[in-house]
Amino acid sequence: MINVPESQRYLQPLINYLEQLYPLSQEFIQHYEKDCSLITIKKNKFVLSPFDTNNSMFFLLKGIVRGFIKEEKRDISTWFGFENQFIEAVRNPEEQSNYSVEYIQAIEDCEMIRIPYKLTNFLYTVYPEASIIAIKLLAIQYYASTERSALARIPTALGRYLKLERSGIDISRIPQRYLASYLGIRFETLSRLRNRSLENKVLKTA
Repeated sequence: MINVPESQRYLQPLINYLEQLYPLSQEFIQHYEKDCSLITIKKNKFVLSPFDTNNSMFFLLKGIVRGFIKEEKRDISTWFGFENQFIEAVRNPEEQSNYSVEYIQAIEDCEMIRIPYKLTNFLYTVYPEASIIAIKLLAIQYYASTERSALARIPTALGRYLKLERSGIDISRIPQRYLASYLGIRFETLSRLRNRSLENKVLKTA
C-alpha cells in the first residue's frame, strides 16, 4: 500500500481502490494530491444539477447519493451510489456541452473526493496505466448499468423488488420514496412488497 502525506490522508481510500486495479507510481499519485479536493455535502443537497458545470467526477468516502432525472413534475431515481464508488453524472461523449440532464443528490451527509476531468484527461495523455484503470472502471460501470437495465425490464413490481433485495445494495439506508421511484411503483405498493418479503422470510425461518 502506498501511503499519502498526512495533509492528503483523505485520498488514501481512493489510492487503495485504484491500486487494486493497477499498480500506481508515486508520480501518478502526486497528481491526485495536487488537483483533488475533499468536499462535504449535507443530506438532501445537490452534488450536481443540470445548472452546474459538469467538470468533475467524485469518489464517495462516506454516505449515499442518488442520481435522478425530472420528468414533468416528478423526479425519477435512476441509480444509487455508496461508499468506495465513483460518482459522476451522465455525459454524452459526442456532445460538447458541459452540462448534464441528471441530478446527483446526497441522501445522507456525504464526504467525497472531487476529481476534475481535466486531471483524468491529462493522466490519459501521460500515463499508460491511466487508460488501463479507465477500461477496468468502465467495465464495472457497464456491469452496473446492465444490472439496472435488467431490473427495469422485469414485468412485475414484486420481481423488481426481490431482484433489488438480492443485488447486495443496502436498501435499508435508502428512503422508501426514492426506492419506489427507482422501481417505478407507488409508495404504497412498495410498503406492501416489503411486508410480503418480510412475511416470506419469517415463513422460511419458522
